[in-house]
Amino acid sequence: MIYLIKKGLPPDKAFKIMETVRKGKALKDPEKWAEFKELMKKYDVPDWYIKSCEKIKYMLPKAHAAAYVTNAVRIAWFKVHQPLVYYAAYFSIRAKSFDAEFMINGEEKVKDKKREIDLLGNAASPKDKEMMDDLDIVQEFYERGFEFLPIDLYKSHSTKFRIEDGKLRPPFSTMAGLGPIAAESIYNSACQGEFECIDDLQAKAKLGKSAIELLQSFNVLKGMTQSNQMSLFV
Repeated sequence: MIYLIKKGLPPDKAFKIMETVRKGKALKDPEKWAEFKELMKKYDVPDWYIKSCEKIKYMLPKAHAAAYVTNAVRIAWFKVHQPLVYYAAYFSIRAKSFDAEFMINGEEKVKDKKREIDLLGNAASPKDKEMMDDLDIVQEFYERGFEFLPIDLYKSHSTKFRIEDGKLRPPFSTMAGLGPIAAESIYNSACQGEFECIDDLQAKAKLGKSAIELLQSFNVLKGMTQSNQMSLFV
């Protein structure tokens, strides 16, 4: 557009021409394009420029490109100067294959899982291949000296990583096998107050047996009794 303006075309006409070109519509409306071509030739726009416009299928607008670069700079700033904020946001939003079983228990476990996936080669499942990206970021997280806190019944969020004492607390959703509805239900129920026992949690959060077993495998229910009823018989 700027080039056309420099050639002398009126700004509004230059904008309309380049919007047509940017969207790949130069040849989709022959009558309108013929009008644009005549206008460009009137202002001595070279043939190579006009033919190039006819070949373009799509162009990223300058404003969009500037916005992407600006966001990239912002993200880089947070990664350097506010790393825990960066990792909390990344793991909460972008890490779709974050699996607490392999990722919150130290760097060696992360490396073991990466080696396991590498050894599978082409036999690795799409899920495992997708997980590799998240494992790389988690390994970077550990190598920068950061740590994860354990998943906690009252301190963990349903889906967001939380920053606590210079560490990250994973949410319930990072436990593979626990669906988003169950994770949200546990979090909302925990916000209402402490549970009397496992049965109380199961009833209030409407959890099935498998969800309870999963929570137990992560020591989330450590110290809780199954029921608050006392036996009358010894």
